[in-house]
Amino acid sequence: MPSCSGLIFQLDHSLGYFKRAKMKTFLGVAIYAAKEAGEIQKERLFHEMEMEPKGEGDLVTEVDRVCDERIKEIIHTHFPDHDILSEEGSIGDGSPYKWIIDPLDGTLNYAHAYPFFCVSIGLEIEGEVALGVIYDPIRDELFWAEKGKGSHLNGKEIRVSKTEELKRALIAVGFPKDYRRSPVDNFDHFRNMMVDSQAVRRDGSMALDLCYVAAGRLDGFWGLKLDPWDIAAGKILVEEAGGTVTDFDNKPIGTSSL
Repeated sequence: MPSCSGLIFQLDHSLGYFKRAKMKTFLGVAIYAAKEAGEIQKERLFHEMEMEPKGEGDLVTEVDRVCDERIKEIIHTHFPDHDILSEEGSIGDGSPYKWIIDPLDGTLNYAHAYPFFCVSIGLEIEGEVALGVIYDPIRDELFWAEKGKGSHLNGKEIRVSKTEELKRALIAVGFPKDYRRSPVDNFDHFRNMMVDSQAVRRDGSMALDLCYVAAGRLDGFWGLKLDPWDIAAGKILVEEAGGTVTDFDNKPIGTSSL
């Protein structure tokens, strides 16, 4: 007859295996959904498309909506009870599992055929982001990270830059959508960074900027007035690549604190 401690060990081992299998399934679904949406973006990039303003300096295209529908369809086919928080509309009723998606990050770029846009999918479990997948369909670059498993680009592990001096750093910036009318517009920080860093870039996709930080292509990124779908997947990519994501007071931030 097995001992009590033996039974507990077997139970813990079984639970650990079950958890790993679940996470592998979550990751596989996220990658599949991201690649499906990326294919839609590539197929329709140079076609005429319907678009409409979504606010000052912001717009939405039919491709945003088609990608959003496809991602939601894939997620809910596999996990019908999970919540989805999306830039194009949310679904859910308090599940401990919440998918946070931006079906087309960099819509304005996409509308102009400027090749810097992506699909961003994060999974939050009981309030903590557990995995993130970001896919750049133009370069066929798949970034993914899982809590405790590191960050990867097309199967290879990536790490943040080792640059420690701001004057040697290449930094990216994201401006808030209301910068034309709000006094909190990020221009003051932009000027300071332009003077004190080596250079600043503004590419128009926060999710890809965070991927580039995780991969060491950029030494840092900052932005104001971010939404959960702007950083959910990118945040875990940076952290699992050895970086930090904080507010201006150097305090950790989560998707619920934005």
